[in-house]
Amino acid sequence: ATTESVLDTLKAEGVPATFFVMAADNNEEYLPLLERTVQEGHLIALHTCSHDYKSIYKSPDAYWDDLQKLREKLLPYVPADHEIKWLRFPGGSTNTVSHRYGGNGIMKTLKAQAEDKGYHWIDWNVCAEDATASHPDAAQILRNIRRDADGQDTCVVLLHDTKATGQTVKALPDMIAYFREQGYNFCTVAQMDALQCETK
Repeated sequence: ATTESVLDTLKAEGVPATFFVMAADNNEEYLPLLERTVQEGHLIALHTCSHDYKSIYKSPDAYWDDLQKLREKLLPYVPADHEIKWLRFPGGSTNTVSHRYGGNGIMKTLKAQAEDKGYHWIDWNVCAEDATASHPDAAQILRNIRRDADGQDTCVVLLHDTKATGQTVKALPDMIAYFREQGYNFCTVAQMDALQCETK
């Protein structure tokens, strides 16, 4: 699994990360890796159970039903004291694909409901584009990262961990080296949020 290679690299580099997890049928067998992920200091967060836009964005209730199913599948592998409170909306919080299924206001509603339910949601501002149809190689992934990170004080980097993203695993050490050379520190999204709150 690419996840194990990602974890190996992060451990060797001493870099914490946030894993926005899915629990579709094709990856349930890998959920036990969450135990190692938590033990090594990473944050487990929510992405979606099915990742089926038509289903999850049909209505706000459909979205929360999907998220609850995801939580239930993750809980056996995550310690009780590891709060699962962060989420990333499929397609991002400003996606318009969802409008096709749940109407123009669905994302605004979901963002408000997330806050009411005690969740924190986050988008990315640096994208590797590693899950696109172009299937970039490691060198192109690094170029994509550098392009988006240029001029950013805080970078939330979107990477994907699937059977098809071996080039991401290959590029990861160079990405970490790049950000280190630029003077960035590494943290989970929860740690980043805490730091930003302290400086406000």
